[in-house]
Amino acid sequence: MGWVETQVEELGGDRVRLTVEVPSDEVKHAVDHAASDLAGSLKIPGFRKGKVPMPVLLARVGKEKLMSEAVESHIGGWFWNAASSSRIRPVTQPEYGYELPSSSEDPFAFTAEVGVQPKAEPADWTTLEVPAAEPDVPEELVEHELEALRSSVAELVPVEGRGAADGDALVIDVDGEDGEAQRDLVVTLGAGRLLPDLEQAIGGMRAGETKEVEYGLPDDERRTVQVTVKEVKEPVLPPIDDELARAATEFETLDDLRADIEGRLREQIEDELEGEFRGAAVDALVDASDVQVSEALVEARAGNLLRAFVNGLERRGISVETYIALSGETAEQIQQRLLDEARRSLSRELVLEAVAERLGIDISDDELRAFILEQAELADEEDAEGVLEQLWHSGRHETLRTDLRLRNALDRVAAEVKRIPVELAQAREKLWTPGQEKPEGAAKLWTPGEKEPA
Repeated sequence: MGWVETQVEELGGDRVRLTVEVPSDEVKHAVDHAASDLAGSLKIPGFRKGKVPMPVLLARVGKEKLMSEAVESHIGGWFWNAASSSRIRPVTQPEYGYELPSSSEDPFAFTAEVGVQPKAEPADWTTLEVPAAEPDVPEELVEHELEALRSSVAELVPVEGRGAADGDALVIDVDGEDGEAQRDLVVTLGAGRLLPDLEQAIGGMRAGETKEVEYGLPDDERRTVQVTVKEVKEPVLPPIDDELARAATEFETLDDLRADIEGRLREQIEDELEGEFRGAAVDALVDASDVQVSEALVEARAGNLLRAFVNGLERRGISVETYIALSGETAEQIQQRLLDEARRSLSRELVLEAVAERLGIDISDDELRAFILEQAELADEEDAEGVLEQLWHSGRHETLRTDLRLRNALDRVAAEVKRIPVELAQAREKLWTPGQEKPEGAAKLWTPGEKEPA
């Protein structure tokens, strides 16, 4: 849906009236779309379905019917476009008021009265204390990176005198019962890339050996394949020294390589901890502000999350039933998890919208255009200007404007809350005894490793 002009009138009792003006090009698009649908449903002698000329169509169904179909099929999209651009969150079905357009060449205006989510009142975030962990790079992480580098340049030599073991590189042929065959597959035993039954059966096999292997699929189906091991090789790892640094990287010494690995890991950890801190900061503000989210909004958002969850499983070829069987999570637990996620995300958005309102944060068209062009170029889009024009014409640029506005609000909150050491937050948490209520407005405490529900 394209851009529409909107005015908002407060009616009291968390209800508003939107007055929306739809430009003539959007009206024409709606009428053409309605005409195509009507023409496709009519059987008129002498014309194929969908090929009925407009004068003939009007003579058959009448102008009022065509305009009514155009408005009724598009007014919902125009309304939600208007609601989004006006920064309101409807919680009831809108009640429309309008007169049908006289032609497809004129703009169209309508009103919509609807119940909305009340705006949040943010607490003073500058008084909130939020734990912030200091980045620490464990030596084990550095050693893990060195071992990975070491493995990447390891020499593979044929195994003699034993069967295949974890860590060995195998070349195998797999022949199925249905005649399908896969030749010269290269697998690393123990890497978890094969089904467990196959991994277990192949372990101990020697080069030149063939075996019938039965394995199970997630849906309890059993299949049998013939596996032939053609080669078994083991990696010979080089020592971790200056020579490894020179052979595998641009560094001359092991010390320089270690310093580079530690620096990169520190940056990654800092980014992760900063993301967790920002989440903790907005959650603390939500708690302190006592944000109450409409259940209608929560259920609608959870429904969207559920559809995305199911679509994601289907793209991976996994049914919901199979996921439940493998994960051990019940349908009720999945539903509750998505409801909790929906409530948390909406609470965050509402409080950040209120922060942006209080601070007068807005995103100009120039800033938005610059952001869209930058993102298009980062994504290697050949026609960045075309992407910009498409987003602008469809009205989807307003969604990006809202996202940037909330991000800027979060920047301010994260910069202005009081960062305190994690150890201090943990010590304070221990002061609360079981059953003791925290004071009103107390911030939700966060500890390293605590993650949001997926």
